Amino acid sequence: MSLQQNIKNPEGKLGILTPGMGAVSTTFMAGVIATNKGLGQPFGSISQMGRIRLGKRTENREPLVKDFVPLASLDDIVFGGWDIFEDNAYEAALHAGVLEKGLLDKVKDELSAITPMPAVFDPNYVKRLHGEYVKKASSKMDLAKAVMDDIDRFKTENSCSRMLMIWTASTEVYIESAAVHQTIENFEKGLLNNDPDISPSMIYAYAALKSGIPYINGAPNLTNDVPAIIQLANQLNIPIAGKDFKTGQTLMKTILAPGLKARLLGIDGWFSTNILGNRDGEVLDDAGSFKTKEVSKLSVLDSVLEPEKYPDLYKEMYHKVRINYYPPKGDDKESWDNIDIFGWLGYKMQIKINFLCKDSILAAPVVLDLALFMDLAQRAGMKGIQEWLSFYFKSPQTKEGLNPIHDIFLQKIKFENTLRHLMGEELITHLGLDYYEE
Repeated sequence: MSLQQNIKNPEGKLGILTPGMGAVSTTFMAGVIATNKGLGQPFGSISQMGRIRLGKRTENREPLVKDFVPLASLDDIVFGGWDIFEDNAYEAALHAGVLEKGLLDKVKDELSAITPMPAVFDPNYVKRLHGEYVKKASSKMDLAKAVMDDIDRFKTENSCSRMLMIWTASTEVYIESAAVHQTIENFEKGLLNNDPDISPSMIYAYAALKSGIPYINGAPNLTNDVPAIIQLANQLNIPIAGKDFKTGQTLMKTILAPGLKARLLGIDGWFSTNILGNRDGEVLDDAGSFKTKEVSKLSVLDSVLEPEKYPDLYKEMYHKVRINYYPPKGDDKESWDNIDIFGWLGYKMQIKINFLCKDSILAAPVVLDLALFMDLAQRAGMKGIQEWLSFYFKSPQTKEGLNPIHDIFLQKIKFENTLRHLMGEELITHLGLDYYEE
């Protein structure tokens, strides 16, 4: 059944709030402002530059995605966020060093007006950073209420008709789901009792949902994938999505691994290493935060290759991931992949990839797309886990008991078919036999 008739128009201002106003967040903000001023183009953004096929190939209907579904205009976006440092978005962007100063100076007035709110921060969860601009409260529930107050105040001061929150802050240390995460009642008791298993990102997610706005997890943290937050999202009819933006090395894996599997080429080993020097690299230099990222990155290949179904090809594959903090690199992350493969009669071959990328340049369009499509989901009355947005994540969130899809090409089909479904268009199976029937 089409949901088109139920989708509310994107009228008024859309507030996008980011816990974390560092390299990713400020690159995203500056890019949207620069695009609005005609200073650049939003390359990498499906919402702005992508097209979608409708109907048969012979119909030649391929509108821009933004002309097909009712998305918020870039002119209507208002930016806000929280950070552990007081720097405004212009100062933070200069410090991040992703975008050239000449470009930043052309959007200085707009960026300088974006000032962070004091953050919810716990050094036990991000051990390599030291918060200077943080909220103080007697309980984690009080911290959540303070974030809710921030959301309400921002909405009023900026005349926003709709809002959403997207985590762009650092990776928290690895934790596993505990009793406090299992129900809303347990979680709220945990907030009141300062339960150590409730992280800052969970406090933000809870505050967002209680404020009636969608939450997107851009890091590998255990956050909105705990039962309590999922229950709350479903109960309040709010969409959630996550986790961990798919940008550099993992993006390459989800492109290459499906191709190798499609041709039934075996893999003996896949060794991956990264060097990066931004704040993310500094945080990941801590073993606890690295484990959170490692789990996210390691899960991709098993899901794509399905070694239990293809034991002769992938059962014995050795997969190793390394991330190294190297300050001179800044945001220019460099990754190396060595892939030992085998083909016909077991003969050995190798693939080597050296990807010199800019982490935040790859992440910024992902942030934009997720924000606009989550706003669409909210206006369409969708709630709970938005698996159709798996295309953008390293560790796509799914309903309990469902294996996530990591194959980027299958993810794209799911994504586009969801948009077709929303707008009452026929889903495309790519069967094509009817073209040849007499």
